[in-house]
Amino acid sequence: MQTGVAIVDTGIYRHRDFGSRITGFVDLVHGKNSVYDDSGHGTHIAGIIGGDGSASRGRYKGIAPHSALIGVKVLDAQGNGKISDVVEGLRWILEQRERYNIRVVNISFGTVPDHDVQEEKQLNRQVEQLWDAGIVVVAAAGNSGPDRNSITAPGNCKKIITVGSYDDTNFSGVRGRKVRYYSGRGPTEECVIKPEVVVTGSNIIACSNRKDAYAKKSGTSMSCLLYTSDAADDLI
Repeated sequence: MQTGVAIVDTGIYRHRDFGSRITGFVDLVHGKNSVYDDSGHGTHIAGIIGGDGSASRGRYKGIAPHSALIGVKVLDAQGNGKISDVVEGLRWILEQRERYNIRVVNISFGTVPDHDVQEEKQLNRQVEQLWDAGIVVVAAAGNSGPDRNSITAPGNCKKIITVGSYDDTNFSGVRGRKVRYYSGRGPTEECVIKPEVVVTGSNIIACSNRKDAYAKKSGTSMSCLLYTSDAADDLI
């Protein structure tokens, strides 16, 4: 059975590069049953993980192209969402992990500065439950750097793997803005050294939510996915 990678994001589009490997989907935003991505962020993430390059004749290929992809939509078309929906999505993963052989979970987003602290604690507790169940959880460091203590939740969770970007010195588009030194820095408020890993994250080309098309995106979301792909590839 293929290794399942759950992508907690804006959804996933049926790009040719995924073939028949989208094996699961749940929509906590609009409650739809069909697979879709009204943003493109989640599809880009999925492409870095598991795109097989079919639409580009192998030019743009993910690191773990044999993995099964499970879309968990918790963010809307603008990339915004509620922590409560994220928590519910993580619970769904825990309940469905055996059905879809979910071995890795990718979380390529973080909380905003004015979030509720109690909700953050609930989010991190739910993330830790996945880790305790034997699932590798990888989260982005967030794009709120470069100040100290700028790791966003759930990347600040001490149990999971947090990934930052080492090439954030280049100007790159993040949420439509040109920013520099965007990668979140540690330590966390609990004095935990974060991120554990830094990889490239700027100007990464992967699948878009249009037929056979690709897009270029930057941010620790992309860094997170590159490391997630390595983890999935190791498990296949």
